[in-house]
Amino acid sequence: MKIHGANKTNFNPYNDQLQKNINHKSNNQQKDQLEISSEAKKLQEVDKPHEERLAYVKTIKHKVDTGTYEINYDKTAQKMADFWKKP
Repeated sequence: MKIHGANKTNFNPYNDQLQKNINHKSNNQQKDQLEISSEAKKLQEVDKPHEERLAYVKTIKHKVDTGTYEINYDKTAQKMADFWKKP
């Protein structure tokens, strides 16, 4: 006759609590969500370039690609000087 006593080898008093925690976590898992406010959407619209600016950039790109773009050195130098003189 075998006597194992009060503490069996396969007895774990915390097993039920662990199982409850696992079940609780699996039931409460939520997916991440992102909500953008209407104010933030308005701010994103402001950052988009205007059609006039897009047309200007497109013409310059075309001139550069075809090799017909001419640099105005005086204007470039003046803009650089104005930039560095700003307080």
